[in-house]
Amino acid sequence: MRFAGPIIGMPFSLEGFAFFTEAIFLGVYLYGWDRVSPRAHQWAGVAVAVSGAASGIFVVIANAWMNAPTGFEVVNGQVVNVHPIAAMANAAALPQTLHMTLAAYAATGFAVAGIHAFLLLKDPANAFHRRALEIALLVGAPAAVLQPLSGDLAARHLARHQPVKLAAAEALFTTQRGAPLTIGGLPDVATGETRFAIKIPYALSLLAFHDPQAEVKGLDAVPRELWPKVSAVHFSFDLMVGLGSYLALVALWAGWLAWRRGDLAHNRWLMRAIALATPMGFIAIEAGWMVTELGRQPWVIYGVMKTRDAVTPMPGLIVPFLTFTLLYCFLGVIVGWLLYRQILRSPDVPEWRGFYMPAGSREPGAASGG
Repeated sequence: MRFAGPIIGMPFSLEGFAFFTEAIFLGVYLYGWDRVSPRAHQWAGVAVAVSGAASGIFVVIANAWMNAPTGFEVVNGQVVNVHPIAAMANAAALPQTLHMTLAAYAATGFAVAGIHAFLLLKDPANAFHRRALEIALLVGAPAAVLQPLSGDLAARHLARHQPVKLAAAEALFTTQRGAPLTIGGLPDVATGETRFAIKIPYALSLLAFHDPQAEVKGLDAVPRELWPKVSAVHFSFDLMVGLGSYLALVALWAGWLAWRRGDLAHNRWLMRAIALATPMGFIAIEAGWMVTELGRQPWVIYGVMKTRDAVTPMPGLIVPFLTFTLLYCFLGVIVGWLLYRQILRSPDVPEWRGFYMPAGSREPGAASGG
């Protein structure tokens, strides 16, 4: 930040503004049920959603700049001609913010849907869990279906601006036309081969440039010392794509059943598939960030500053690092416990009783005492 603060500090400031806006309106939303009008309460929820999304977008813009630095010049080792807006509008900003925002909605939607799907396996008539499942899928399913499209945009950006990262993700050691898509396998840096992999001919060239004969740069395009950790990047990339594809397929399955007006909650195979997806979105996000960060190495600011030159020389850094890590783990446990209690206290109302039973009517069998 000593080097980059004047260039890319603006989105961090805007993220703070968005974060505090989110916190303020979250307070209004949580504690204003009986204190503000229903319309004001609803708009407070909208403000939370918008400012929360904006907060994430501003942070990702800063990271995108690290992958595609622009908006400045370096003269005699000094940063000059700084243009913060141009820095924010870097080439990686759109593909990264779009990909991450959709990932956030997909991961959160399926995490919530998975919890309620698991509980619906035990009680498929529960009105609360049925409605909660529907709302969560309305958030997560469209994002999961759109995510591969944003991934295509991000991959095409890498092919043009960070070819080494794409080469590591696909374990492509040699520059070639009609490059294959490599699925799985064990990259061997010494031999320049990926053993036990499934290769789809011409697919990488087609995806990266929409041309099956296009040339895709391999790792041999740069010196060996500028290679990232190929195995870690390739494994993380495959994990991200695999889990994201699973979420998209489950989303399409649920959407097809809903379009046919099927009862999702009583489809036990679908409920099992959604329950299995509960952690997958967040695992895919972590794997995606591994690709983003490890694939950029040895650069912290791509092509400008290496990671070794940006490390803070602080021998006592381990103390604040462990303190903050333990604090967030403690807060995470508390949040998990509170959510668990909230689920356990959810209303146990059957669907027919909660939504379809006319006012004043009796339960089936009431007349006979049954």
